[in-house]
Amino acid sequence: MLFARSLRAPILAPISNLSRHRHYQSRVHHIATAAATIMTDSTSAGFLGVSLYDLPKTHIYTDKLPPDPLVASPEIARNPPDPKVLLPRMVTDGAYTFVRPDTHDLEKAKLLAVSEAAIRDLGLSLDTKDTEEFKEVVIGNRIFEDHHPWAQVYGGYQFGEWAGQLGDGRAISIFEATNPSTGVRYEIQLKGAGRTPYSRFADGRAVLRSSLREFLVSEALNTLSIPSTRALSLSLLTNEGVRRESIEPRAVVARMAPTWIRIGNFDIHRRRGNRKLLKALADYSIDEVFGGIDIIKKSDPDAFRGLSRYQILYKEIARRTAETTALWQAYGFLNGVLNTDNISIYGLSLDFGPFAFMDIYDPAYTPNHDDHRLRYSYRNTPTIMWWNLVRLGEDLAELFVLEDEGFVQQEEFLESGIPEAKIEAFVANAEKFIEDVGEYYKFTLETAHSSAFGKRLGLVTVKDDDSTEGIVDSALQLMKEHALDFNHFFRRLGRVRIFPGDGEDDRCLTNEQGVKDIFLTHERGFAVPHVDDSASAIHKWLFETYKPRLVEENLISDQERKSRMDKVNPNFVLRTWILDEVIDEVQHRGDTKLLEHVLYLALNPFEEFWTAKDDDEETYKTEMRFIGDVPRRMQALTCSCSS
Repeated sequence: MLFARSLRAPILAPISNLSRHRHYQSRVHHIATAAATIMTDSTSAGFLGVSLYDLPKTHIYTDKLPPDPLVASPEIARNPPDPKVLLPRMVTDGAYTFVRPDTHDLEKAKLLAVSEAAIRDLGLSLDTKDTEEFKEVVIGNRIFEDHHPWAQVYGGYQFGEWAGQLGDGRAISIFEATNPSTGVRYEIQLKGAGRTPYSRFADGRAVLRSSLREFLVSEALNTLSIPSTRALSLSLLTNEGVRRESIEPRAVVARMAPTWIRIGNFDIHRRRGNRKLLKALADYSIDEVFGGIDIIKKSDPDAFRGLSRYQILYKEIARRTAETTALWQAYGFLNGVLNTDNISIYGLSLDFGPFAFMDIYDPAYTPNHDDHRLRYSYRNTPTIMWWNLVRLGEDLAELFVLEDEGFVQQEEFLESGIPEAKIEAFVANAEKFIEDVGEYYKFTLETAHSSAFGKRLGLVTVKDDDSTEGIVDSALQLMKEHALDFNHFFRRLGRVRIFPGDGEDDRCLTNEQGVKDIFLTHERGFAVPHVDDSASAIHKWLFETYKPRLVEENLISDQERKSRMDKVNPNFVLRTWILDEVIDEVQHRGDTKLLEHVLYLALNPFEEFWTAKDDDEETYKTEMRFIGDVPRRMQALTCSCSS
């Protein structure tokens, strides 16, 4: 069974006076994942967008939360009495620091690509991308009046170990913007914009190859309805180099998200015993990120009944995390570095380093070549996401006060925490609640996992055991045993003839030779069953497992099933080897045509074809190569975190 495992996850790590008490553990099942809320915010029909100048802007994050006391105002950031306050250092108080992005020679900055989908979702008119103002803003040269940039402080557990202060080391937020049509607010951020107090030993810059990867995958995930941060633009600074493994071109990604708060934002304040900042951040998240307790409750009223304000926040974050994790698994997406500083509280895919979409199905695959223990492999992802949520439960635990919710508002609590006389009962209650949320996470994940995979299989109903012992589990076993391409399997499954059409007989159904033509190629790799044995096994699954389920649901039209499946199973997948080709074209040949075309494919991945052969044979051949079998030497590629 590929779905069920177990994990012991420590909870209630020390915060101030809790440090004298024992470390607790909770047992939670390892579960494999689920379908999620669509996070796309397209503009309303007929809305043509506004200019960048007219886009409504705010800075609620910096208005509501306390700043770094050494840079307590934008004026200090603009004219610091000591320039060192803007350089790497420990920030022991405050939720953020006012900072300054680097400025650049505008003539040496090249706007390589813009996502029109992100432009529309932000509420801008499409012609905005062609203005000099837009170019100045997305490289950090222009700051709007009354809006001053900032960088967040956060910490994180990296590969299971506490890493201390981290923060926005090269990402600088420049303002919040609200789409006038949808009312959705985004925080606009420049990645690679320069050093901040959180840069540690780094330079605050970003290289072209990683920036290009983030730009494309952000928009690809969003198009697949997988919750993700977004990428607005990709800019190259042609006169600047960045030292990594070698000297590489410098780039800046302008990106946006409803929030950039992650579990690591809470980790740092809990580890430092700063209850005031921890509570302030929790209140901000409830009121400003999620829109208030009443809005949160609407997502799952029964699950939130009888809970306190901060328990509701924690459970909502767990729900969103489970649903996004489910979609990652359903589409074979791996982040590669699921540290707590990379885990959004909003359920967004966040901070893309060594990510990848699965090629040949392998539950042990991880795209991170430094992850020797496979901590962030495909099969471990659901467990690790719960491990991260347990860290968040530790962070928020002292706010889980049911019998007297007003106590957490008092100065006595903010200074000293839970009274010694109540500590034992508090720990027991907090541990029990985190365990209960673990069961909720598991249930949400299992349900969403079955739903997401069911849609990819062309089904319309969900059974409780689909992912553990049913059709989803059997499909994954089939892919694993016969080294089938994960995403091709679902798209090509739509081509299979299961039922005779009008006037047809059983000879029209897919036979074993048809199975070979659809699913089996010479690129499957080594150490797999003979092609005839694989064809026989797949044929048996199609007609002894898959067909009975379709009949049970009265889904006996292959044409209707294919139409339904093609809407959720992409024909184009943003694979690592394709990204490598784009990087090579842009970085080494200075050609952006492939970048622009791959962006177009990523934004329109469900089409059967994009370019007619007679119109442009070379482009047609490239597209067919991209959606064809992955060359064996390019399967399951890995890369580093360096960016």
